[in-house]
Amino acid sequence: MASARGHYGTWQPHPGVPHERRNGFGIAALVLGLVALVSFWTVIGGIVLGVLAIVFGVLGYRRKKRGTATNGAMAIIGAVAGLLGLIGSAIILAAGVAVFNSDEFKSYSDCVRHADTQAERDQCSKDFNRDVNNG
Repeated sequence: MASARGHYGTWQPHPGVPHERRNGFGIAALVLGLVALVSFWTVIGGIVLGVLAIVFGVLGYRRKKRGTATNGAMAIIGAVAGLLGLIGSAIILAAGVAVFNSDEFKSYSDCVRHADTQAERDQCSKDFNRDVNNG
């Protein structure tokens, strides 16, 4: 790579060639963040894609601050969308763990395990719904 002094003594990598902008991280952050928002209910999609969107958003914003990218706002929006997807997935995951660890669910599982007929399993479901709504 040849280097040369530009106008008024400033360094330029190639005279007359504009500096290349690299916006890939910002675009990736936005796409991953939006997909994380849409798929947060899948938990894994929201968590994995949300974390990736945050990482790419931070990297994209750093590029913008250094002047090697032009889409800092896109990177921030992607990171925020990824964070919201991550939070949504974390809430769903915590609620699911709470339900599966509850006494009502353990009673329901035990009831279904010992039920011999469909009518008995249906009664287990009715009892579970009653327990959850009253508890």
